[in-house]
Amino acid sequence: MTAEPLEHALDRRGYLREPDPFPDPRSLVLRTAQESDLPELRRLDEAVFQEVAYPAFLLRQLYEMYAEHLLVLDDGEGRLRGYVLAATTALSRESWILGLCVAEERRRHGLGRELMVEVLARLCDSGIEQVRLTVEPANRAAILLYRSLGFRPEQPEAGLRRDYFGPGQDRLIMHLGLTGFH
Repeated sequence: MTAEPLEHALDRRGYLREPDPFPDPRSLVLRTAQESDLPELRRLDEAVFQEVAYPAFLLRQLYEMYAEHLLVLDDGEGRLRGYVLAATTALSRESWILGLCVAEERRRHGLGRELMVEVLARLCDSGIEQVRLTVEPANRAAILLYRSLGFRPEQPEAGLRRDYFGPGQDRLIMHLGLTGFH
């Protein structure tokens, strides 16, 4: 770990800046997404995922198909600060986490964990027994979060799938059994 250079903590006059206020996670409401959230959900997804964000038409269709497992963090001021989306099927007891997103300024405060725990509990209550997800192999923070929740890499090659989303877009596939989750 390295310290931030002192000049980053000084204002234009050379005085120490006040630290950024700690975002109060209690001011966020974790709830099921509503149709009216779609424009804001798109804005958040684009801000975080940029060129790999879901297109608006796909977000709309995902909402239509999986609304009960699309959870958002609402700040009460018209802005969404995070979401998680899980996809399920009627024919199996498996699910995929299709997206976990927390606004950059709200990261490292347990919000991703809160979203994941809630969606996993809802999936378990729905009879889902197995959950899978993909994560960029370089995204250490996400991998540590998923491991702390019990996710493990799938085999072969410890879950690494080369070119999973196309040339040079490798992904780690992880899974979690929900038997006894809660």
